[in-house]
Amino acid sequence: MRLADRLSDNVPYLAMALRKKINNAKAKGIDVISLAVGDPFEPTPQPIIDELVSQAQKPENHHYPDDERGLPEFRSTVAAWYQKNYRVEIDPDGEILTLIGTKEGCFYFAQALVNPGDTVLMTDPGYPAYNSSIHLAGGIPHYVPVAEENGFLPRLEDIPTDIAKKSVAFYLNYPNNPTGAIANRAFFSDVVRFAKEYDIAICHDNAYSEIVFNSEDRLSFLEIEGASDVGIEFCSLSKAFNMTGWRIGVAVGNSDIISGISKVKENVDAGVFTPIQYAAITALTKCQDNIDRMIKIHSRRRDMIVETFNSKGWNYVPPKGSIYLWMPTPPGVSSTEFATEIFEKASVVITPGTSYGKNGEGYFRVSPTISDDRLKEAMTRIEKIL
Repeated sequence: MRLADRLSDNVPYLAMALRKKINNAKAKGIDVISLAVGDPFEPTPQPIIDELVSQAQKPENHHYPDDERGLPEFRSTVAAWYQKNYRVEIDPDGEILTLIGTKEGCFYFAQALVNPGDTVLMTDPGYPAYNSSIHLAGGIPHYVPVAEENGFLPRLEDIPTDIAKKSVAFYLNYPNNPTGAIANRAFFSDVVRFAKEYDIAICHDNAYSEIVFNSEDRLSFLEIEGASDVGIEFCSLSKAFNMTGWRIGVAVGNSDIISGISKVKENVDAGVFTPIQYAAITALTKCQDNIDRMIKIHSRRRDMIVETFNSKGWNYVPPKGSIYLWMPTPPGVSSTEFATEIFEKASVVITPGTSYGKNGEGYFRVSPTISDDRLKEAMTRIEKIL
């Protein structure tokens, strides 16, 4: 017996590797504080929980969902939410697909569009799930560098013409994981032109859509004229409504791509548990205030981290979006060396930048998604060894 060759190109998924590292240390009695995983500490808002409980009491909701695309009521709510927040008209029947989280969507996007040997573009550094999705579909990733001097946006004009011509898809993610960078309309307009010129399908992962520290900077790729002609966007309830474990999101946009993903999905899973979809409707219609509340919490915790490092000479300016801080390592110290030192001397877990690609060297990612007290303790430990 042997495993499939496709698994040989995939290293263990980052979050799983970190979890193993943390659990091993805890088993030895070490008090570990993790700043490595983007999982909000605060609970899901109570109205969402109440709706789940109410809907779970109904026996008719215990069966397979009637439509793997998602409840019509949920898809209509998503369409209304996009209209209200982004002024984008979306057809709930043909342009919205309910997902078990956007990470699932990343995988299904590749399965629907990528043939073995196809070239797929993704940024470097970038979210590891894109790389895994490409490899598992038999595709060949082409890593597009993103650098601080360009606001961590890819320079489309630097992508070699021969690579662009043979590329079938492009994974993008703004607000960005890991850098926290945001995109603007001019950049997305360039992406649409680039995609049309080279016939490339765009997958814009907007999982952090609402976690932008100036609300005026919130932007959907689909707001750009022609965007729905070339791509789709993922939207997640995980970070905006503290629903990471609930596993629900949506793919929105180009009907042909949505149809392709749906064909893959219907052969793999049976859809999202119906009560969770009803709870998600409550999130989108009655819990908008949770977004502003979480922005204030994230801001407070970001400030705590920035003040700690800047007191030691970092001069770091935090990004405009996402829950992460993408910080430079000390001069001459690799990202792995720095993360290892912080872990061994302070029992605090941060993520080395190379976990997100070779261009992540020289940086580390901090995720301040723990309680204020634990974050204060983590900063006290780190300050002693910097």
